[in-house]
Amino acid sequence: MNTRERVNAILHYRSFDKMPVVHFGFWGETLTKWKEEGYLTEWEATHYWDNGGSCKQVSEKLGFDFAWSATFSSHTGLMPSFEGKVLQDLGDGWVITQNGNGLIEKSRRGISSIPATIGTLLTDRKAWEELYLPKLQPSEQRYNLEDIKKRIPQFDAETELPIGYHVGSLYGSIRDMLGVENLAYLQADDEDLYIEIIDTIAKIAYENAKAVFSTGVKVDFCHYWEDICFKNGPLINPDIFEEYVLPHYRKISDLLLEHGVDIISLDCDGCIDKLVPIWLKGGVNTMFPIEVGTWEASIEPWRKEYGEYVRGVGGMDKRVFSQDYAAVDREIERLKRLIDLGGYIPCPDHRIAPDAKWDNVKYYCDKMQNLKI
Repeated sequence: MNTRERVNAILHYRSFDKMPVVHFGFWGETLTKWKEEGYLTEWEATHYWDNGGSCKQVSEKLGFDFAWSATFSSHTGLMPSFEGKVLQDLGDGWVITQNGNGLIEKSRRGISSIPATIGTLLTDRKAWEELYLPKLQPSEQRYNLEDIKKRIPQFDAETELPIGYHVGSLYGSIRDMLGVENLAYLQADDEDLYIEIIDTIAKIAYENAKAVFSTGVKVDFCHYWEDICFKNGPLINPDIFEEYVLPHYRKISDLLLEHGVDIISLDCDGCIDKLVPIWLKGGVNTMFPIEVGTWEASIEPWRKEYGEYVRGVGGMDKRVFSQDYAAVDREIERLKRLIDLGGYIPCPDHRIAPDAKWDNVKYYCDKMQNLKI
Protein backbone atom coordinates (compact mmCIF):
# COMPACT_ATOMS: atom_id res chain seq x y z
CA MET A 1 0.00 0.00 0.00
CA ASN A 2 1.11 3.57 -0.56
CA THR A 3 0.36 6.53 1.70
CA ARG A 4 -2.73 7.54 -0.24
CA GLU A 5 -4.19 4.03 0.04
CA ARG A 6 -3.37 3.82 3.74
CA VAL A 7 -5.05 7.14 4.55
CA ASN A 8 -8.20 6.13 2.69
CA ALA A 9 -8.22 2.72 4.36
CA ILE A 10 -7.85 4.14 7.88
CA LEU A 11 -10.51 6.83 7.47
CA HIS A 12 -12.93 4.25 6.05
CA TYR A 13 -12.22 1.67 8.78
CA ARG A 14 -10.61 -0.77 6.39
CA SER A 15 -7.49 -2.86 7.00
CA PHE A 16 -4.08 -1.30 6.35
CA ASP A 17 -0.47 -2.40 6.61
CA LYS A 18 1.13 0.53 8.51
CA MET A 19 0.30 3.90 10.00
CA PRO A 20 1.22 6.88 7.78
CA VAL A 21 3.44 9.36 9.61
CA VAL A 22 1.89 12.79 9.23
CA HIS A 23 2.88 16.35 10.17
CA PHE A 24 1.34 19.80 9.86
CA GLY A 25 4.42 21.85 9.06
CA PHE A 26 7.03 23.72 11.09
CA TRP A 27 7.61 27.18 12.48
CA GLY A 28 10.09 29.15 10.38
CA GLU A 29 12.23 29.56 13.49
CA THR A 30 12.34 25.76 13.84
CA LEU A 31 13.74 25.34 10.34
CA THR A 32 16.25 28.14 10.93
CA LYS A 33 17.46 26.47 14.12
CA TRP A 34 17.85 23.11 12.41
CA LYS A 35 19.79 24.78 9.59
CA GLU A 36 22.16 26.35 12.12
CA GLU A 37 22.58 22.93 13.74
CA GLY A 38 23.56 21.45 10.38
CA TYR A 39 20.49 19.29 9.71
CA LEU A 40 19.07 21.36 6.86
CA THR A 41 20.58 23.28 3.97
CA GLU A 42 20.01 27.00 3.50
CA TRP A 43 17.56 26.26 0.69
CA GLU A 44 15.63 23.68 2.73
CA ALA A 45 15.26 26.11 5.64
CA THR A 46 14.23 29.14 3.58
CA HIS A 47 12.15 27.58 0.81
CA TYR A 48 9.71 25.50 2.85
CA TRP A 49 5.96 25.79 2.40
CA ASP A 50 3.22 23.24 2.90
CA ASN A 51 3.55 20.56 0.24
CA GLY A 52 5.81 22.73 -1.85
CA GLY A 53 9.34 24.03 -1.99
CA SER A 54 11.51 21.98 0.36
CA CYS A 55 8.58 20.24 2.13
CA LYS A 56 9.33 16.89 0.51
CA GLN A 57 13.04 17.06 1.36
CA VAL A 58 12.51 18.12 4.99
CA SER A 59 9.79 15.50 5.49
CA GLU A 60 11.96 12.72 4.06
CA LYS A 61 14.99 13.69 6.16
CA LEU A 62 12.91 13.38 9.32
CA GLY A 63 10.86 10.37 8.21
CA PHE A 64 7.42 11.90 7.71
CA ASP A 65 5.28 10.59 4.85
CA PHE A 66 3.36 13.80 4.13
CA ALA A 67 1.64 16.89 5.55
CA TRP A 68 -2.12 16.92 6.06
CA SER A 69 -2.33 20.19 4.11
CA ALA A 70 -2.01 18.30 0.79
CA THR A 71 -4.80 20.27 -0.86
CA PHE A 72 -5.45 22.47 -3.85
CA SER A 73 -7.89 25.34 -3.60
CA SER A 74 -9.84 28.09 -5.28
CA HIS A 75 -9.93 31.76 -4.27
CA THR A 76 -12.70 32.27 -1.69
CA GLY A 77 -11.55 35.51 -0.05
CA LEU A 78 -11.46 39.19 -0.93
CA MET A 79 -10.61 39.65 -4.59
CA PRO A 80 -8.60 41.77 -4.80
CA SER A 81 -7.44 42.10 -1.21
CA PHE A 82 -6.81 45.46 0.39
CA GLU A 83 -3.38 47.03 0.28
CA GLY A 84 -1.24 45.96 3.21
CA LYS A 85 0.51 48.97 4.67
CA VAL A 86 2.00 50.57 7.76
CA LEU A 87 -0.37 53.21 9.13
CA GLN A 88 1.75 54.38 12.06
CA ASP A 89 5.22 53.68 13.45
CA LEU A 90 4.97 53.77 17.25
CA GLY A 91 8.70 53.33 17.86
CA ASP A 92 10.65 50.56 19.56
CA GLY A 93 9.56 48.17 16.80
CA TRP A 94 5.83 48.65 17.38
CA VAL A 95 3.67 49.47 14.36
CA ILE A 96 0.03 49.83 13.45
CA THR A 97 -0.75 48.21 10.10
CA GLN A 98 -3.61 47.50 7.75
CA ASN A 99 -3.66 43.96 6.36
CA GLY A 100 -5.18 42.49 3.22
CA ASN A 101 -8.51 41.77 4.95
CA GLY A 102 -8.88 45.36 6.09
CA LEU A 103 -8.02 44.67 9.73
CA ILE A 104 -6.14 47.35 11.63
CA GLU A 105 -3.53 45.65 13.82
CA LYS A 106 -0.85 46.47 16.36
CA SER A 107 2.26 44.32 16.32
CA ARG A 108 5.97 44.39 17.01
CA ARG A 109 8.45 43.71 14.24
CA GLY A 110 10.49 40.55 14.60
CA ILE A 111 8.05 38.88 17.00
CA SER A 112 6.23 35.72 15.84
CA SER A 113 2.90 36.32 17.50
CA ILE A 114 -0.71 36.98 16.52
CA PRO A 115 -1.16 40.77 16.13
CA ALA A 116 -3.66 42.64 18.30
CA THR A 117 -6.72 43.70 16.31
CA ILE A 118 -7.60 47.31 17.07
CA GLY A 119 -9.98 48.12 14.22
CA THR A 120 -11.37 47.22 10.81
CA LEU A 121 -12.42 48.90 7.58
CA LEU A 122 -15.68 46.94 7.86
CA THR A 123 -17.35 49.38 10.23
CA ASP A 124 -20.98 49.32 9.02
CA ARG A 125 -23.29 48.44 6.14
CA LYS A 126 -22.01 51.34 4.02
CA ALA A 127 -18.45 50.05 4.34
CA TRP A 128 -19.66 46.51 3.57
CA GLU A 129 -21.48 47.55 0.40
CA GLU A 130 -18.81 49.95 -0.87
CA LEU A 131 -15.54 48.30 0.21
CA TYR A 132 -16.18 44.60 0.77
CA LEU A 133 -19.13 43.34 -1.24
CA PRO A 134 -17.56 44.25 -4.61
CA LYS A 135 -14.57 42.09 -3.62
CA LEU A 136 -16.77 39.13 -2.64
CA GLN A 137 -18.56 38.28 -5.86
CA PRO A 138 -18.64 34.82 -7.48
CA SER A 139 -16.35 34.87 -10.48
CA GLU A 140 -14.66 32.49 -12.89
CA GLN A 141 -11.43 34.25 -11.94
CA ARG A 142 -11.63 32.49 -8.57
CA TYR A 143 -10.62 29.15 -10.08
CA ASN A 144 -8.68 27.85 -13.06
CA LEU A 145 -10.75 25.02 -14.46
CA GLU A 146 -8.41 24.41 -17.38
CA ASP A 147 -5.53 23.88 -14.99
CA ILE A 148 -7.61 21.47 -12.90
CA LYS A 149 -8.61 19.52 -16.02
CA LYS A 150 -4.95 19.17 -16.97
CA ARG A 151 -4.17 17.79 -13.50
CA ILE A 152 -6.97 15.21 -13.48
CA PRO A 153 -4.82 12.46 -15.07
CA GLN A 154 -2.21 13.03 -12.35
CA PHE A 155 -4.86 12.97 -9.60
CA ASP A 156 -6.41 9.81 -11.02
CA ALA A 157 -3.08 7.99 -11.28
CA GLU A 158 -1.69 5.82 -8.49
CA THR A 159 0.04 8.77 -6.85
CA GLU A 160 1.72 8.29 -3.51
CA LEU A 161 -0.05 11.02 -1.54
CA PRO A 162 -3.72 11.72 -0.79
CA ILE A 163 -5.27 14.62 -2.67
CA GLY A 164 -7.64 17.12 -1.09
CA TYR A 165 -9.64 20.16 -2.12
CA HIS A 166 -9.68 23.10 0.29
CA VAL A 167 -13.27 24.34 0.37
CA GLY A 168 -12.45 27.49 2.31
CA SER A 169 -13.91 29.00 5.47
CA LEU A 170 -17.51 29.82 6.32
CA TYR A 171 -16.92 31.78 9.52
CA GLY A 172 -13.22 32.08 10.33
CA SER A 173 -12.69 34.21 7.22
CA ILE A 174 -15.35 36.63 8.49
CA ARG A 175 -13.53 36.85 11.81
CA ASP A 176 -10.43 37.73 9.79
CA MET A 177 -12.26 40.70 8.27
CA LEU A 178 -13.89 42.00 11.45
CA GLY A 179 -11.87 40.73 14.39
CA VAL A 180 -13.32 38.65 17.22
CA GLU A 181 -14.84 41.54 19.20
CA ASN A 182 -16.37 43.40 16.26
CA LEU A 183 -17.86 40.17 14.89
CA ALA A 184 -19.47 39.45 18.26
CA TYR A 185 -21.01 42.94 18.42
CA LEU A 186 -22.29 42.70 14.84
CA GLN A 187 -24.63 39.84 15.81
CA ALA A 188 -26.55 42.25 18.06
CA ASP A 189 -25.98 45.58 16.31
CA ASP A 190 -27.01 44.59 12.78
CA GLU A 191 -28.34 41.06 12.53
CA ASP A 192 -29.36 41.49 8.88
CA LEU A 193 -25.85 42.51 7.89
CA TYR A 194 -24.38 39.69 9.98
CA ILE A 195 -26.50 37.12 8.13
CA GLU A 196 -25.77 38.73 4.75
CA ILE A 197 -22.02 38.47 5.29
CA ILE A 198 -22.28 34.79 6.27
CA ASP A 199 -24.48 34.04 3.24
CA THR A 200 -22.12 35.91 0.89
CA ILE A 201 -19.02 34.06 2.05
CA ALA A 202 -20.79 30.69 1.93
CA LYS A 203 -22.13 31.32 -1.58
CA ILE A 204 -18.61 31.82 -2.92
CA ALA A 205 -17.40 28.59 -1.30
CA TYR A 206 -20.35 26.68 -2.74
CA GLU A 207 -20.13 28.13 -6.25
CA ASN A 208 -16.37 27.55 -6.35
CA ALA A 209 -16.75 23.92 -5.28
CA LYS A 210 -19.57 23.39 -7.78
CA ALA A 211 -17.37 24.69 -10.60
CA VAL A 212 -14.28 22.76 -9.51
CA PHE A 213 -16.09 19.42 -9.31
CA SER A 214 -17.89 20.02 -12.60
CA THR A 215 -14.53 19.19 -14.21
CA GLY A 216 -14.84 15.59 -13.06
CA VAL A 217 -11.88 15.84 -10.70
CA LYS A 218 -11.75 13.11 -8.02
CA VAL A 219 -10.19 13.77 -4.61
CA ASP A 220 -9.65 11.77 -1.43
CA PHE A 221 -10.97 14.41 0.96
CA CYS A 222 -12.16 18.00 1.24
CA HIS A 223 -11.08 20.40 3.93
CA TYR A 224 -12.30 23.55 5.71
CA TRP A 225 -10.38 26.03 7.84
CA GLU A 226 -12.13 27.91 10.65
CA ASP A 227 -10.12 28.64 13.85
CA ILE A 228 -13.13 29.97 15.77
CA CYS A 229 -12.51 28.53 19.23
CA PHE A 230 -10.13 29.26 22.09
CA LYS A 231 -9.07 27.30 25.14
CA ASN A 232 -12.45 27.66 26.89
CA GLY A 233 -14.73 27.01 23.92
CA PRO A 234 -16.20 28.61 20.78
CA LEU A 235 -15.90 32.29 19.86
CA ILE A 236 -19.52 32.11 18.67
CA ASN A 237 -22.67 30.99 20.43
CA PRO A 238 -23.25 27.40 19.20
CA ASP A 239 -26.98 28.09 18.77
CA ILE A 240 -26.21 31.05 16.49
CA PHE A 241 -23.67 28.93 14.59
CA GLU A 242 -26.21 26.17 14.11
CA GLU A 243 -28.92 28.53 12.92
CA TYR A 244 -26.94 30.61 10.44
CA VAL A 245 -23.87 28.61 9.39
CA LEU A 246 -24.87 24.93 9.63
CA PRO A 247 -27.22 25.09 6.59
CA HIS A 248 -24.32 26.19 4.40
CA TYR A 249 -22.10 23.32 5.60
CA ARG A 250 -24.92 20.91 4.82
CA LYS A 251 -25.46 22.33 1.34
CA ILE A 252 -21.77 22.13 0.46
CA SER A 253 -21.38 18.66 1.99
CA ASP A 254 -24.32 17.38 -0.05
CA LEU A 255 -22.62 18.73 -3.17
CA LEU A 256 -19.35 17.01 -2.24
CA LEU A 257 -21.13 13.72 -1.56
CA GLU A 258 -22.73 13.93 -5.00
CA HIS A 259 -19.19 13.96 -6.39
CA GLY A 260 -18.02 10.99 -4.34
CA VAL A 261 -16.25 12.85 -1.52
CA ASP A 262 -17.15 11.30 1.83
CA ILE A 263 -14.19 12.42 3.94
CA ILE A 264 -14.61 16.08 4.93
CA SER A 265 -12.13 17.46 7.43
CA LEU A 266 -12.03 20.73 9.30
CA ASP A 267 -9.20 22.65 10.93
CA CYS A 268 -10.30 24.53 14.04
CA ASP A 269 -7.99 25.38 16.91
CA GLY A 270 -9.11 25.58 20.51
CA CYS A 271 -11.67 23.61 22.50
CA ILE A 272 -14.17 22.62 19.80
CA ASP A 273 -16.39 20.21 21.77
CA LYS A 274 -19.55 22.36 21.61
CA LEU A 275 -19.26 22.80 17.84
CA VAL A 276 -18.41 19.17 17.01
CA PRO A 277 -22.05 17.95 16.93
CA ILE A 278 -23.01 20.88 14.70
CA TRP A 279 -20.21 20.16 12.24
CA LEU A 280 -21.22 16.50 12.21
CA LYS A 281 -24.77 17.52 11.27
CA GLY A 282 -23.24 19.61 8.50
CA GLY A 283 -21.36 16.68 6.98
CA VAL A 284 -17.91 17.33 8.46
CA ASN A 285 -16.61 14.00 9.78
CA THR A 286 -12.87 14.46 10.36
CA MET A 287 -11.55 16.80 13.07
CA PHE A 288 -8.10 18.34 12.67
CA PRO A 289 -6.04 19.14 14.62
CA ILE A 290 -7.06 17.58 17.93
CA GLU A 291 -5.35 19.88 20.40
CA VAL A 292 -3.97 17.78 23.22
CA GLY A 293 -2.69 21.09 24.70
CA THR A 294 -3.79 22.41 28.07
CA TRP A 295 -7.23 20.75 28.01
CA GLU A 296 -6.03 17.33 26.78
CA ALA A 297 -8.38 17.06 23.81
CA SER A 298 -8.79 13.59 22.37
CA ILE A 299 -10.86 11.79 19.77
CA GLU A 300 -11.83 9.21 22.41
CA PRO A 301 -14.73 11.07 24.09
CA TRP A 302 -16.10 12.18 20.71
CA ARG A 303 -16.02 8.60 19.49
CA LYS A 304 -17.89 7.44 22.58
CA GLU A 305 -20.55 10.11 22.11
CA TYR A 306 -20.94 10.22 18.33
CA GLY A 307 -19.70 6.84 17.13
CA GLU A 308 -17.56 5.95 14.16
CA TYR A 309 -18.91 8.77 11.98
CA VAL A 310 -16.37 11.09 13.61
CA ARG A 311 -12.77 10.57 12.49
CA GLY A 312 -9.66 12.45 13.49
CA VAL A 313 -6.22 13.57 12.37
CA GLY A 314 -3.98 15.12 15.02
CA GLY A 315 -3.81 14.75 18.79
CA MET A 316 -0.09 13.97 19.03
CA ASP A 317 1.46 15.97 21.88
CA LYS A 318 4.36 17.71 20.14
CA ARG A 319 5.69 19.03 23.47
CA VAL A 320 7.57 15.74 23.88
CA PHE A 321 9.86 16.83 21.03
CA SER A 322 11.55 19.22 23.45
CA GLN A 323 12.16 16.45 26.01
CA ASP A 324 13.80 13.06 25.46
CA TYR A 325 13.32 9.65 23.85
CA ALA A 326 11.52 8.33 26.92
CA ALA A 327 8.91 11.08 26.64
CA VAL A 328 8.45 10.28 22.96
CA ASP A 329 8.00 6.58 23.81
CA ARG A 330 5.33 7.41 26.41
CA GLU A 331 3.45 9.53 23.89
CA ILE A 332 3.53 6.78 21.28
CA GLU A 333 2.17 4.32 23.84
CA ARG A 334 -0.69 6.73 24.55
CA LEU A 335 -1.39 7.07 20.83
CA LYS A 336 -1.57 3.30 20.31
CA ARG A 337 -4.83 3.11 22.24
CA LEU A 338 -6.35 5.84 20.07
CA ILE A 339 -5.12 4.21 16.86
CA ASP A 340 -6.89 1.03 17.92
CA LEU A 341 -10.20 2.92 17.83
CA GLY A 342 -9.86 3.13 14.04
CA GLY A 343 -10.56 6.13 11.83
CA TYR A 344 -7.72 8.04 13.47
CA ILE A 345 -4.29 9.20 12.24
CA PRO A 346 -1.88 10.78 14.77
CA CYS A 347 -0.30 14.08 13.80
CA PRO A 348 1.51 16.75 15.87
CA ASP A 349 -1.37 19.02 16.73
CA HIS A 350 0.22 22.15 15.27
CA ARG A 351 3.34 23.26 13.50
CA ILE A 352 6.44 21.89 15.18
CA ALA A 353 7.88 24.59 17.43
CA PRO A 354 11.47 25.86 17.83
CA ASP A 355 12.00 23.98 21.10
CA ALA A 356 11.78 20.69 19.18
CA LYS A 357 15.00 18.70 19.02
CA TRP A 358 15.79 17.25 15.60
CA ASP A 359 16.80 13.89 17.04
CA ASN A 360 13.56 13.58 19.00
CA VAL A 361 11.41 14.31 15.94
CA LYS A 362 13.39 11.84 13.85
CA TYR A 363 13.15 9.25 16.63
CA TYR A 364 9.36 9.68 16.70
CA CYS A 365 9.13 9.21 12.93
CA ASP A 366 11.34 6.11 13.02
CA LYS A 367 9.24 4.56 15.78
CA MET A 368 5.97 5.38 14.03
CA GLN A 369 7.25 4.00 10.72
CA ASN A 370 7.86 0.68 12.45
CA LEU A 371 4.81 0.71 14.71
CA LYS A 372 3.15 -2.69 15.05
CA ILE A 373 -0.51 -2.46 14.05
